[in-house]
Amino acid sequence: MAHKVNLNAYLERIGFAGSIAPTLATLELIHALHPAAIAFENLNSVIGLPTALDIASIEKKLLHERRGGYCYEHNLLLSAMLRDLDFNVRNLAARVVWSDPPSIDADAHHMLLAVDISGTTYIADVGNGGLTLTTPLKLRADVEQTTPHETFRLTGGDPLWQLEAKVGDEWRALYVFDLTEKTEADYEPSNTYLSTHPDAPFRKELRAALSPSGKRLVLRNNRLSTRVEGQPTEVRELTSVSEIREVLAGTFGIQVPPADQLDPHLEVILANAGVSEV
Repeated sequence: MAHKVNLNAYLERIGFAGSIAPTLATLELIHALHPAAIAFENLNSVIGLPTALDIASIEKKLLHERRGGYCYEHNLLLSAMLRDLDFNVRNLAARVVWSDPPSIDADAHHMLLAVDISGTTYIADVGNGGLTLTTPLKLRADVEQTTPHETFRLTGGDPLWQLEAKVGDEWRALYVFDLTEKTEADYEPSNTYLSTHPDAPFRKELRAALSPSGKRLVLRNNRLSTRVEGQPTEVRELTSVSEIREVLAGTFGIQVPPADQLDPHLEVILANAGVSEV
């Protein structure tokens, strides 16, 4: 029997109230609320636990256990909820080029959505960490599009599109994608690599992000950054396992895994950052 999505639990989790008609206004509100309420985080990968992509498992983790997740979990959840609201949604894949722009032939390790509304296609993505979108973008080339956070633009097209963010005065490429529809099975090889392979970045680094109105909260290993548009970034160095656990729970709203599962891995992360707990 197919799993029936728990739409009410999702809308309660993100704090949604209002019309659920499949309109642009509904999509915009959901897209703003989701990354403000459900953290991007990779704690399962840090611990070494596999990440399940079936919707029942994602709902259990992100909605009922009050955890977060990475791109596949966030965007598969959003996709399922939008389909239940009668939106026309296609699941897509992207190749991340943020850290190494020339590597556009690398594997596609990111997921995003295309949503068609009244003849216009929008890109939706609530799972891209510290620079995740907080509103859908029109699929239009070379047009600057403001969001509640940064300004973005799409370049290229037919068939490859590139998403870019304006960081300070510089345009930075985030990822490259086309409009080929993907299935859950298409994501499984990448998901297995990201969540379990010893060389995968998510196995080696702690990452968390949240995008409430007006700010970006980003944790990378033991560095907590708070970014507010037009202001200098505030950086706080975390120096103990207990401090990291407090930030994950308090700042990011994550129900942190038990100490015996997570804390030994946090100790390694602190040691690699040159921090010795007293």
